[in-house]
Amino acid sequence: MAEKKSWWQAHRPTTRRLAQLYCALLYNANLKGFVTGRIFTGNSKAVCVPGLNCYSCPGAVGACPLGALQNAVASSGARAGTYVLGILLLFGVLLGRTVCGWLCPAGMLQELLYKIPTPKLSKSRVTRILSYLKYVILAVFAVILPLWYALREQAAVPAFCKYICPAGTLEGAGGLLLSPENSDLFSMLGALFTNKAVILLFTGLACIFCFRAFCRFLCPLGAVYGLFNRFSLIGVRVDASRCTGCGACVKNCKMDVRRVGDRECIHCGECVARCSACALSLKCGKAALLTPERAKNAAEGKPRKTAGRIAWGIALAVLAFVLVWVNFVSPSPESAPLPAVTEESGLPVGWEPGYKLEDFTTDLIGGGSFDLKECRGHVTFINLWATWCGPCVREMPYFVRLQQEHPEVRVLAVHSSLVTEPVEPYLQQQGWPLAFALDTDDGQLYKIVNGTELLPRTVVLNAKGEVVYNRPGSVTYAVLEALLKQAEESL
Repeated sequence: MAEKKSWWQAHRPTTRRLAQLYCALLYNANLKGFVTGRIFTGNSKAVCVPGLNCYSCPGAVGACPLGALQNAVASSGARAGTYVLGILLLFGVLLGRTVCGWLCPAGMLQELLYKIPTPKLSKSRVTRILSYLKYVILAVFAVILPLWYALREQAAVPAFCKYICPAGTLEGAGGLLLSPENSDLFSMLGALFTNKAVILLFTGLACIFCFRAFCRFLCPLGAVYGLFNRFSLIGVRVDASRCTGCGACVKNCKMDVRRVGDRECIHCGECVARCSACALSLKCGKAALLTPERAKNAAEGKPRKTAGRIAWGIALAVLAFVLVWVNFVSPSPESAPLPAVTEESGLPVGWEPGYKLEDFTTDLIGGGSFDLKECRGHVTFINLWATWCGPCVREMPYFVRLQQEHPEVRVLAVHSSLVTEPVEPYLQQQGWPLAFALDTDDGQLYKIVNGTELLPRTVVLNAKGEVVYNRPGSVTYAVLEALLKQAEESL
């Protein structure tokens, strides 16, 4: 008679689920970002994590390799994307689609949605054909369209992130909009956000009825890693001397595999315990990471061995260090105190409304310089923008019109230091008659006005240099006129 399992034994998370949860926390260690609604801008943001995780998520402490790939393609005419290609090659050769099965938060979310009790769609010849769709999406939206926009429109457009990615909609847009601090961002929402929200909704529904629908049919990152699956260092391996050819591994797999380890295999290891011949194991080179015996022990809820406990202890220590460092130790612009310097006006120097903005001088793109002190006596608008920011580009003509209809107003547009293409040729093509500057490598100009990569942002100063408005979000010409009037009346 089989021994009755306790509730914990029946419901305890598997090692793979714990690894997925661990990666979700590690990738999004900036927990305070979900409260402040600010995107993390630390040095680690230049490093790609293995799994699909939106760069614009307020918790993200690393970059998404898929977004980095699109930016590298869009910038290929100006610089080689050697880092991105190298990191994808490294992840692919070492891990292949093990990333999808063990290290991707989006994969975990899809599997949790699939647990909702509903009728399920089994894999079939149709789903196998649909599995090729992600390779089409990879070619069109991650390579061809970014390259086309870069060559034809002189604009960096990460097409998959912009038009499709449901993870970006959920983590990036959703994470930012949930914070009350970003209520102004609702003004930036339009048809594009609505379209992406619909894609997110349908993708979520599909994952309830079809196992890992996004991963199987749509994800370009999975398509990239699938190309490395046959020769990746880590993966499920078959012992040919033991294999009986029963086909149970392929039959019971919910992915569209034709054989263990092919391009659709995510190396989850669930087939290891199902193999009656004990012919399967998850290996790193010749070292076995998951054997049939270990898989069966895990399925029966038996305690982990000492080596496993030590490994998890080290991993948890690393996670705890990262969480403490990012949220409490690492300095960030949003947590830095305002300067306590006062001037003749009696006002402290700072970026908040009612403060006097710190004076600065910067070189202008195309020649000349902009000195904030020389703007005394004039209302000044400072616009933070970037060529890759769609709302920024759309609102730029409003600032042009403001400058033309109110020549006494001073307008400075400061491009983000995150540059994916040469800015000057882009401005020459657009022909906007404004003063443009590029932020310094250390982001000094953005720091002065409390700017981040959350764009666009508009800062308005009155004739005394005092801040009367400083918020992110899109503006219209009517809003700019109202802000001009507010600045004039604040004296």
